[in-house]
Amino acid sequence: MQNNQQTGAVLPFIQETRSSWDKLKEEQRPIFIYGMGDGAIKIMTAMKSYGIPLAGIFASDEFVRGHSFEGYRVHKLSEVEEAVEDFVIVLAFAAGFQSLVDKIVALSQEHTLIVPDVPVTGGGLFTYEYCLEHAEELQQVYDLLADDASRRVYAGILNFKISGNIDYLTPATTPKAEIYKELIRPTTNEIFVDLGAYNGDSIRELLEFSRGKFNRIIAFEPDKKNFKKLTKFIGHTPAIDAYNCVAWCVDTELPFATKAGRQSAISSDGNMTQARSVDSILDGERATIIKMDVEGAEREAIWGASRTIARYSPRLMVSLYHRNEDIFELPLLIQRINPKYKLYIRHQLYIPAWETNLYATVE
Repeated sequence: MQNNQQTGAVLPFIQETRSSWDKLKEEQRPIFIYGMGDGAIKIMTAMKSYGIPLAGIFASDEFVRGHSFEGYRVHKLSEVEEAVEDFVIVLAFAAGFQSLVDKIVALSQEHTLIVPDVPVTGGGLFTYEYCLEHAEELQQVYDLLADDASRRVYAGILNFKISGNIDYLTPATTPKAEIYKELIRPTTNEIFVDLGAYNGDSIRELLEFSRGKFNRIIAFEPDKKNFKKLTKFIGHTPAIDAYNCVAWCVDTELPFATKAGRQSAISSDGNMTQARSVDSILDGERATIIKMDVEGAEREAIWGASRTIARYSPRLMVSLYHRNEDIFELPLLIQRINPKYKLYIRHQLYIPAWETNLYATVE
């Protein structure tokens, strides 16, 4: 990890000033991308804009079938290691379970590994220069955080996003069970609003920590395939209402593109889909917990729940990693809507810095 005194006066909790792209541009060794898909395409685009040459692409052995990706033949790692004595690996996929994270960490001990931060949605790149442009907001969030753990996580995630160095992620990681037990503390009488309900995984988590009991659950899931899985999971359970709609700031219709798994999102080339606000659905009724993981529409979803947030102070679980600006814009927005909140940030097991979330509570 870099320790640069130039950051002392501005954003003293940031040590990294050289971005992933700066490091790659200075490299003399061949650079290979590990992985395919949207992340790889975004990284390739950024590398091209920086004039960074790409030597090739490889994938895990089980995914290599003699095919090509974006004009490059996809190799096995073993083939690259046999052909090239020393090279740099750029990771281009996400890892969210322990065995795969362990594999990536082991790979970083054998080769130089960089994990560039590219936004899930929206444009721009998260660099030190970007942080300087938003220094006031980033410092405001740091000062608002309610505990030392949040400040450590926040600093670690920012330094990771700039540098692509996964050494920042391990000390910033908190087990999910610890977050639920120490911050969310579910009771047996919750009114849970789940925005981005996917297949019911967050409902399942909540029930695990509330001994299977609750008052009411309202779930939003706009993707039709995911919604089918959600309704199958819910079955005929009473007091659970599922809506096949986008979480938004007002009731309207929006173009929504269906993609694999969790990657569906609002897109200009999507099909028109119903959008609802939390305040409209609740119609003045209270909520006790609201979760927001809506693929870059968190800002609009917060505005759509602003009356509920201001009046009832529900505990909030909000994703901070879809857009570059989320990590400072969303905490400041929530604090502005309801200044009574204590704000916490935690990162769950993931490479890159996905599953970095804001938790807002009123004690």
